[in-house]
Amino acid sequence: MTPAGSRSFVPFRAGLLLAPLLLGACAQEGDFGRPAPSAWNRLIESTGTLAARERGAPASVFPLTDDEVALRDRAWRFLMPADNRAAFEDALANLTRARVLPPRWRHDDIPAYHADLISEAFRSPVSRYRRLSDDAIADGRLIPPFVAVAGRVFEADAVRLRALPFSESLDGWDVRQAAMRVAENRCLVAWTHLEASLRIARYRYALEHFLVEMPAREAASAEQAVAFLEGRRPLLDPLLPPDAAARCGLVEPPVLAAPAVVKPVVAKPVVAKY
Repeated sequence: MTPAGSRSFVPFRAGLLLAPLLLGACAQEGDFGRPAPSAWNRLIESTGTLAARERGAPASVFPLTDDEVALRDRAWRFLMPADNRAAFEDALANLTRARVLPPRWRHDDIPAYHADLISEAFRSPVSRYRRLSDDAIADGRLIPPFVAVAGRVFEADAVRLRALPFSESLDGWDVRQAAMRVAENRCLVAWTHLEASLRIARYRYALEHFLVEMPAREAASAEQAVAFLEGRRPLLDPLLPPDAAARCGLVEPPVLAAPAVVKPVVAKPVVAKY
């Protein structure tokens, strides 16, 4: 007999078992920050949908539109680690991006990017500053096309939802699948927004430490590159409400302070003086 709660843990265990099989293909990146087309990527995409559905996350069986495919491709770079992790960790990151593993198992390791750059063998500190600049600029350039695709996806979602009340042949299953696809799209954008902010924090951390460890004139260019990304990131803000990441389970919901207990004021009896 299956122990209570073990069913929701099956995708996690399955992801860990699949990870070693993906070591050779997990870091294949195509053009414009998108994943390279491969049989492995197609496999984990379908596996991720099943795993997400198993643990109760929104996972629609509807086919993806062209814009929904483009949205997922554009999000790929932001959902993968900015640093060159070990192959196994990179595989886990790819499994997380594909939703085989839940997003919140990942630790927001801000120093990891700096540690990765500083640990590599290099002849001159200039190369480290240039790598940081290249990464930040590449991220910044990808944000406007991502925002454009997300806008088209959200417009199509609005059409989808408006059509539901007027479709007599649809049943509850169809309505649920449509609602889950809308939630999928929004949570993907919320996750990308969150990861873009974390990338800025990682780049800023690396730059601050580089300035102390190996001051160089190239720090000015790196600062401009990070500022460029910081200037582009707010383009993501209007897409979703501020609490979207918490609603999607990407971060812990804010803890609301308990309302202060207001003691009733008991009026003192007025003693008439004679």
